[in-house]
Amino acid sequence: MPRLNTERQNKLEPLRFAAAKQKIMDLGYEITSETTVELIFKFNGSNVRFYPYSGWHTGRSIVDGRGLQKLLNQIKI
Repeated sequence: MPRLNTERQNKLEPLRFAAAKQKIMDLGYEITSETTVELIFKFNGSNVRFYPYSGWHTGRSIVDGRGLQKLLNQIKI
């Protein structure tokens, strides 16, 4: 399903993507894969997917949820 406000998404997504990528890397995690809409990295041996625009994060080794800060709180070493 497409977003209702694609203009807003096109404006904000690159900013959120860059900020999220930097914060995850600052915690010492390597981004193993990235597309235009998601970042994938390993945490406790499992892939974690993060979608920066919506803030959704999911993976076997974390509790699924929404929000970059909630993800960062879970993966802090």
